[in-house]
Amino acid sequence: MKHKPAPEPDEEQLVRRTARGDRAAFEEFYRRTSPWLAVRLRRRCSDEQIVAEVMQETYLAVWRAAGSLAGSATGGSAVGWVWTIAARRLVDAFRRRAHHAQPPAAAYTAVVAPAAEEEALADSVGDSVGDALRTLAPELRQVLQAMVLDGLSVRETAVLLGLPEGTVKTRARRARITMREALS
Repeated sequence: MKHKPAPEPDEEQLVRRTARGDRAAFEEFYRRTSPWLAVRLRRRCSDEQIVAEVMQETYLAVWRAAGSLAGSATGGSAVGWVWTIAARRLVDAFRRRAHHAQPPAAAYTAVVAPAAEEEALADSVGDSVGDALRTLAPELRQVLQAMVLDGLSVRETAVLLGLPEGTVKTRARRARITMREALS
């Protein structure tokens, strides 16, 4: 009688095992998720040092807080959970950098350049649509950028932005209505 090999554990099972102190499960979780996570972070930050710091902080948080996902009754995705941690660490890194940076006096009078995502979104659409996008409230624009530029689902956008899915749906709807009105 042949034994079937045990199926490979999924990411959620690896996190549960990590919560019990299983170092091999943590290493396997890292091996599976770190390449994808690094790519996602690099899409938002070109500074390799910041990306490396965020990766390190993220997986340290995963090791320390694996029980919070493993013990949750929500049945949340481990990949979504690790992305939420990383996105928050990236925002923290940007805040630290902005707080410690001393821009030259000329920078205070310089025109503020649009974010790369805003330029990409504006370049991919006509001028009138780009103008309408720039007039959207930041929280509406964030949702559109996540869903349109990143191609994320409502659930993934909710995880990324740390919002309930209903809020993401509402903001997406408000953004569409606002865009429709601006373009009519």
